[in-house]
Amino acid sequence: MRHLARPFAVALLTICGLVLLPICCAAFAQEPVEVNGIAAVVNGDVITISQVQSLSAPRVKQLRAQFTGEELEKQLKAARELALKDLIDRQLVLQAFKKEKYEIPDHIVEERVHEIIRQNFGGDRNTFIKTLEAQNYTLGEFKQKEMEQMIVQAMRSHNVKTKNIISPTKIEDYYRKHRDEFTSKETIKLRMIMIPGQKDTATAPAQKALAEEVLGRLAGGAEFDRTAQVYSEDSTRDNGGDWGWIEHNTLAGPLEKVAFNMPVGRISNIIDYAGNYYILKVEDKQGGTTKSLAEVRADIEKKLIQEEAQQIQERWIASLREKAYIKTF
Repeated sequence: MRHLARPFAVALLTICGLVLLPICCAAFAQEPVEVNGIAAVVNGDVITISQVQSLSAPRVKQLRAQFTGEELEKQLKAARELALKDLIDRQLVLQAFKKEKYEIPDHIVEERVHEIIRQNFGGDRNTFIKTLEAQNYTLGEFKQKEMEQMIVQAMRSHNVKTKNIISPTKIEDYYRKHRDEFTSKETIKLRMIMIPGQKDTATAPAQKALAEEVLGRLAGGAEFDRTAQVYSEDSTRDNGGDWGWIEHNTLAGPLEKVAFNMPVGRISNIIDYAGNYYILKVEDKQGGTTKSLAEVRADIEKKLIQEEAQQIQERWIASLREKAYIKTF
């Protein structure tokens, strides 16, 4: 066996600084489950059903609160399949580490444990040990789990090399194709008057004439809210036609097109839609502005670097899978 090569060791120490999770969530998420069968075999190493259950438990709990019946069963199956895939990938990474004849010095694992005790138990080792015992874990088992987590993180960092610089052309292309990501949600504060096209006490031409009369009153300076209370016949009449703040896809298409393209304070012409007559007023607008490329360049570059790293990692894991004997049950 040989100790980690220097670049690999640096990557390991860097990763360890990033994954100090509160009391190692995976280890303490629930009581250990008794081994009750084989879920998969990876190059001779066994992954148990209980390991799959343990890893998928938090997600399963969420799904049971959200779904029922056939949809729940479908979601549970997908969650367990994903957990099994993650465990297989993890085992392949651990095997790759062993094949390279690397080893992690004991002092690195000890330093990791000390850091957990310091951050999560105020430096009280006795409380830490009692917590392990309460969860039916030995200190040795806990150290093994931590070492495996460190190995997986460090091996991924070691094998996933990215360029840390993305070409300006790629950044500009992403910005052009994903402008919606950098545009704030547009909302308008709207008032509306609706006059039905037909009424038991009036003919259609009379209703159209009424709509024109109402528009004339508004053009002459009449208050929109008071006019709505008198003439409008939609559900917002008593509130002076006030629809409050609305987003896109709230109104019917023809009404939305007019409303979201009107200047603030302007009163629309009569809109003839679905046999009724509408008059709109936009009182205020928010959002709808797009950040400049200069404002988001750094964020785009970071995202593209992360996407590249993910793609490289997936290719690396795929190559490990291609060379492995994997059987699922």
